[in-house]
Amino acid sequence: MGTFSSLEEAREYFKGDRFATDSGMVLDEFGDGTASCSVELGEGHRNANGGIMGGVMFTLADFAFAVAANNKHMPTVAQQVSINYLNAAKSGRLTAKASCIKDGRSTCVYNVDVTDDSGRDIARFTATGFKL
Repeated sequence: MGTFSSLEEAREYFKGDRFATDSGMVLDEFGDGTASCSVELGEGHRNANGGIMGGVMFTLADFAFAVAANNKHMPTVAQQVSINYLNAAKSGRLTAKASCIKDGRSTCVYNVDVTDDSGRDIARFTATGFKL
């Protein structure tokens, strides 16, 4: 059994992730060591060159990691993360799907795949979490 008993309870808790939620990111679903979050891209997500700011993908992936990891063990914080940007995001909705690949005694490792509406890979985020 996870930390959160319902999607509504998890959404209420993660309203506290103000940077993500104020940027339009939403929690779509979660499970045992998994989470899916999304964001509808808008003009406020663009950089000076007109592309989508890399921080949008990073924040979305970090948000999905936080939901998945903290549902499994509360509290868990990011200890080390890396992101590979694979394709440029254009417009529409981005989705980040997190999954646990290692759940140890004091640390955990998650992969998060960020895709666009067409299923095209946008980024791959890998996080090592530390269980407090």
